[in-house]
Amino acid sequence: MRPMTAAGRELDGRSAQDGRSTRWDDHRAARRAQLVNAARKAVHRSGPGVSMDEIASAAGTSKSIVYRYFDDKAGLRLAVAAHVVATMHDALREAAEAAPTPNAALRAMVRVYLEMIEHSPNVYWFVTRTAIGGNEPAAEAGLPGGASGPVEALGAYLDSVIELVAEPFARAVHVPAATAAAWAAGAVGFVRGAGEWWLGHGSDPSAPDRLTREELTEQVTLWLWTGPVGVLHHDDPAPPDTSGTSHPARTQENR
Repeated sequence: MRPMTAAGRELDGRSAQDGRSTRWDDHRAARRAQLVNAARKAVHRSGPGVSMDEIASAAGTSKSIVYRYFDDKAGLRLAVAAHVVATMHDALREAAEAAPTPNAALRAMVRVYLEMIEHSPNVYWFVTRTAIGGNEPAAEAGLPGGASGPVEALGAYLDSVIELVAEPFARAVHVPAATAAAWAAGAVGFVRGAGEWWLGHGSDPSAPDRLTREELTEQVTLWLWTGPVGVLHHDDPAPPDTSGTSHPARTQENR
């Protein structure tokens, strides 16, 4: 058996300690993810005002265990919001990337957004209408920005999708990046406003002249696209179309 020096024993001890620490960190992260998922389901069933007792029950554990992984309810709410924001962001990005044209990308993102808020209004209201306090840095919770203190989940959601929405607009018209970002910020707010109105009023099956989700998708896409894109295309000094069709006559779908 090879002799072990003091330095070697110290190194081996540190390695073992590091290994235990890594396993604990992995276990803690996995357990936090389970609790976040349980909390999201509890919000879905019971609404944004769900209690910690209900969340613990949904997770099959006690409230004291939940508090072991989250300092307080605000920390848990922030983690749930981060998960929802990330899920929505990924779904919007995938929809935009799969679309064949800029116009189709915008339509796909509007459609996905409406599908997600209709699927779980309680979770949507929880994310967008709840200002979450506490001292957990937003970056650690998975939200954009790194400042500690109160975090508004809606603000994080909007920041995370503006760049996604700006990209197809920038591809359609020749404008500076700042112009595309400004339009995208307005578009996100417009879609949110229309979607929340529909969620609260227009989605009622018994309402007269009710808009279906697909009808609203088409209407919102048309409003957003033909307005600024039409105006900017009119003054667009892009090179002539050599395909045989003049630039002004290009269809909306091919922009």
